[in-house]
Amino acid sequence: MGDTAGLDRPRGLAARAGGWSARHRWTAVGGWLLLVVLALAVGSMTGRVDSTDSEELPGESGRVVKILDDAGIVEPAGETVLIQAKDDGVTADDPAFRSAVDGVLAAVRGTGEATAVKSPYGTKAISADRRSALVRFDLRGDAESAPDRIQPVLDAVEKARQGHQALRIEEFGDASGDKAFNDAFGSDFAQAEYSAVPVALGILLIAFGALVAALLPVALAMTAFLATTGLVAVVSHWMPMNDTANSVMLLVGLAVGVDYCLFYLRREREERAAGRDADTALRIAAATSGRAILVSGVTVIVAMSGMLFTGLTEFQAMGLATLMVVAVAMVGSVTVLPALLSLLGERVEKGRVPFVSRAKRKGNGESRVWRAVLGRVLRRPKLSLALAGGALIAIAAPAVSMNTANLTLDQEFSDSMPIVQAYEHMDQAFPGGPDPAQVVVKAKDIDAAPVRDAIARFRTEAVAKGASTGPVTVAFHEKQNLAIVSVPLTGGSDEDKAEKSLNILRDEVRPATLGTVDGVDAPIGGSVAANKDFNDKLGSAIAPVFAFVVVFAFLLMLMSFRSLTVAVTSIALNLLSVGAAYGILTAVFQHGWGAGLVGAEGVGAIVSWLPLFLFVILFGLSMDYHVFVVSRIREARLAGRTTQDAVVHGVVTTAGVVTSAAVIMVAVFGIFGTLSMQSMKQMGVGLAAAVLIDATVIRGVLLPAVMSLLGERNWYLPTWLRWLPDLTHDETAPTPPPVPAGTLPAPGLDAPDLDDPDLDDRPRHARV
Repeated sequence: MGDTAGLDRPRGLAARAGGWSARHRWTAVGGWLLLVVLALAVGSMTGRVDSTDSEELPGESGRVVKILDDAGIVEPAGETVLIQAKDDGVTADDPAFRSAVDGVLAAVRGTGEATAVKSPYGTKAISADRRSALVRFDLRGDAESAPDRIQPVLDAVEKARQGHQALRIEEFGDASGDKAFNDAFGSDFAQAEYSAVPVALGILLIAFGALVAALLPVALAMTAFLATTGLVAVVSHWMPMNDTANSVMLLVGLAVGVDYCLFYLRREREERAAGRDADTALRIAAATSGRAILVSGVTVIVAMSGMLFTGLTEFQAMGLATLMVVAVAMVGSVTVLPALLSLLGERVEKGRVPFVSRAKRKGNGESRVWRAVLGRVLRRPKLSLALAGGALIAIAAPAVSMNTANLTLDQEFSDSMPIVQAYEHMDQAFPGGPDPAQVVVKAKDIDAAPVRDAIARFRTEAVAKGASTGPVTVAFHEKQNLAIVSVPLTGGSDEDKAEKSLNILRDEVRPATLGTVDGVDAPIGGSVAANKDFNDKLGSAIAPVFAFVVVFAFLLMLMSFRSLTVAVTSIALNLLSVGAAYGILTAVFQHGWGAGLVGAEGVGAIVSWLPLFLFVILFGLSMDYHVFVVSRIREARLAGRTTQDAVVHGVVTTAGVVTSAAVIMVAVFGIFGTLSMQSMKQMGVGLAAAVLIDATVIRGVLLPAVMSLLGERNWYLPTWLRWLPDLTHDETAPTPPPVPAGTLPAPGLDAPDLDDPDLDDRPRHARV
């Protein structure tokens, strides 16, 4: 009974949940499987509702799509073929050029897939130097399925090119662009997702040295993901989802599911190795690692919920999906996992890996490498703090000059792709032509003379004011009282110049023309407008989201550890970790320093959505490790160790878990860093670098150095803050394991002196 003292009546939620699950093993396991099956079944029956373009696009660009949707105007997939002279001697007036245009027109019409095929001689889509011309047409049928039906047209254009090799003949458009990118990167991206699970399993096999133990974390993570997939489908009827949210949900679900299971399983194995019986080891794991999982899970959920305040549908979908998968993984970790461990018992060691399992059995749960590192850190904590902190600040320094932008096609995909070359050639000859701004004019009577006159003046002024070089085209839809004006923006693929052209349209041309007619609504959309509206909305959300995540994480840490010092240092270290990740991103992808080492190139900018996304994800994942390590340090301190001894004990006993979890995440995120899309490379490298820094420099050097220097001040809680809710009650300071007769107890495990004035700031229950 001495070994279970203080654990017979578990006081915390995690301890009670673990105890109940161990006593009702089959009920807990069956209940979890039933939850997964029911969630998938209900989700399958309800179906997932995905967000529409009008919901995803903010501002005027979203209004453009909504007006067209409400009017029932479904725009077909538009395609453009460029016919261009390769030398200065040929112009659009030459017979050879005209013959090539006629050949393209005949080839496109001959497929039966095209409609509204227009000759450049009729539409005047001929460049000023008369060396380039555009054949425009639409694809029949639904625009969404157009990429699947574009191949015969591409083949026909290629055949026409073969017959006129003296000229450049290239195609670019909605369908051909989507098909090229899907072919090049769709399977690449899917393969990265599918590789994540085998990679995680392989690393876990090395970490545990046994197949069953390695399978448990992956099984928990994947069942949590499957259950959440069904639940998300139901929730999507209130908050539309998308494929991006599903991919992020898989990554985060795998990360936290594996982490939580590792925390629990390693602690249970450690306690059994220390001589405790199976039931006691499980109860200690529930009361300690279980509590750390709850604190960490709630902190991650708070971080992910920050995305809900962006006002952007895509971020809100990612935030809701990820916080749901974290919540499900957290519940599974403190309920079904104890039941499985109780059922498996010694069988958790089945399927031992030769050599690896033998090395694991020789260990004592502590990391000799980290003990050696800590010895040096704690001998000179000030020097360690200065060197490690200075290094991270230096790494973070380039982030001060971070330039965020929406990557152009050549930045995102490299100009080695034929479709990107076609876009660039068109944009050079017809700036803004491949991707014009779209003005939707809505009026009570689109045929009214004042409206028609305003549209005509808008077209003229757009060119006169320098917003466009033309041609500005208009398509009337009398039945819906709408007109769609297409304006090629001066600046083309140069984002800054194109945005200036857009601002001229919105701020000068529109008010002076369409804005003078009562009852006319004329929002301006298109890709440039959509990017600007998205960035403006995102920019306004950054400060509130950062503040929300930091403040609530601070309060959770304060209440969970009853220490102002721990809360402040937690936030500071996590912000330093995120800052270092920003610095690496800026150095590698903006400036190109060492870009070749990760198969990337300096593109001069960081994709605009990434800093906020990384902040939320990294802050949540960093808190996982921080809560686990600090919980173990605090537990050792409550057991009577000195602060410095507790720091050593906490770090070396958690180092194996944190290292294993970090290696898995670095490997998984690193897979995304191998993709060809620069935005995916940036995401993968940023996440992998931050997790690696966090698990090594932050947890292994800075945290112990700071806590060693602070000493007993680590546990400081001002009197005026003691009214805050006490969330430490889940933590139990277990009694030492059985000690054989004639031996001395392990140093640092004697009962604490309750009269020691240095311990006055400990939680009240620790002094009773």
